[in-house]
Amino acid sequence: MGCALNRILLLPFLAAAATLFGNPQEPHKLVYAPGKSITLALPANLDINVAATGLKRVRFFAQAPDGRIFATGMYNLADNGRGTVFILDGWNEKTHTFTKITHYLDHLRNPNNLAFWTDPATKQTWLYLPLTDKLVRYKYNAGDAAPTSPPETLIRFPDYGLHYKYGGWHLTRTVAVIDLHGTPRIFVSVGSSCNYCQEDEVLRASVVSMDPDGKHQRLEAQGLRNAVDIHQVPQLDGAPVFATNMGDDHLGNKLPEDTFFALAANATPAANYGWPTCYFANGKPVHDTTPLPSLNDARAGGLMAQKPEEEGSVYGRQKGVAAAGTNLGAGGGRQHEPDPNADLGKASEALKSCDKVPPAYTTFAAHSSPLGFAYFSQGDGMLRDSFLVALHGASHPRIGTGYRVVRFTPSDREPRDFITGFLTIENGKPVVHGRPCGILRLDRDTFLLSDDYLGLIYYVKPRTQALP
Repeated sequence: MGCALNRILLLPFLAAAATLFGNPQEPHKLVYAPGKSITLALPANLDINVAATGLKRVRFFAQAPDGRIFATGMYNLADNGRGTVFILDGWNEKTHTFTKITHYLDHLRNPNNLAFWTDPATKQTWLYLPLTDKLVRYKYNAGDAAPTSPPETLIRFPDYGLHYKYGGWHLTRTVAVIDLHGTPRIFVSVGSSCNYCQEDEVLRASVVSMDPDGKHQRLEAQGLRNAVDIHQVPQLDGAPVFATNMGDDHLGNKLPEDTFFALAANATPAANYGWPTCYFANGKPVHDTTPLPSLNDARAGGLMAQKPEEEGSVYGRQKGVAAAGTNLGAGGGRQHEPDPNADLGKASEALKSCDKVPPAYTTFAAHSSPLGFAYFSQGDGMLRDSFLVALHGASHPRIGTGYRVVRFTPSDREPRDFITGFLTIENGKPVVHGRPCGILRLDRDTFLLSDDYLGLIYYVKPRTQALP
């Protein structure tokens, strides 16, 4: 009865996205635990399976040089030291599941993603792991089930701030290995400490790069409120470096658009992508006239007047959310201290004009929360020459944006629904079923997708036979 009712409620939602790049969508009911399932719709010539379950807030993937697949897990939404790096082992081609999950590292502070790089001179492979307060790297040897030597700390990050419920305290850091004209550089993105404020630390809302050993650090980008995924796409002209980015949360349900940028890597000075005072609307940067608090204002005056609890957040009931659109600095009473990374430059400037803000490669509906993405090159079957982006979804599901995977090409740059069903409307109310997060391309039209709401990993591949 319940399953039949759910399917009836899903039909209008799935029919609305029935045609996609000429491929009709079909729903797939995926059972992930006794009595628990999620129904996702995707193009009819693709299949989807649950490849792994029980991974606490599983986030992003990386494939090691020996072919093994690693994934990160942040455990929950709190600032905690219970994060994990998993190895997904024991692939069963018949069931499309990983039969063994190895804990490579535990007791980590919010591991969001990881990356591998092999030194061509020494042949030593390194695993780079960004945590809330630092970037570390471990020596990695083929077949390792755990690190065999202590980590090296390459850089430290500011790590205080307001809780996520205030639109701040971005706990994640994202690492990527970038080839700049034959020179390897390690890129790391650091989110803002607040929703909308004047920061006083250079690495907030920024991307920093360094040599593989941590030396010769420099700013690569500023004014990115929260760039959660970064990848280089060498198949495109110029081998651009792309980043997803989230807009702020004080302009209502329709603004600002979330963004996808091709970063101007190795630019002098580093490009400023607008935050906090420039946001995107209809694909164009617009100046924000909202009064801009500074961190010192927040420290001197304390928290702004409180308003009643916010209802309907995917994060649960939120006590003490501040008024004035959550425009709080993240000092939280912290005494001012010298910026330990001040030699990299100054904190992101509050722009008075948006004329020089770089154009967005594409934009997404406000509060979509773009996280992981992958590019499928020109030879990749139905997905050739396409980006897939996981839209994690609005923190208030009533807004209705995100909660899907979208697809666009470099030529049209128009995001269209690709996988839906993570959010449905039942009895007039939004119901969250899952939240897509990370994407790892494996082969032609084949990829892994993480769901950090349910702790699942999905496996998507071309259909080989009709569904029963």
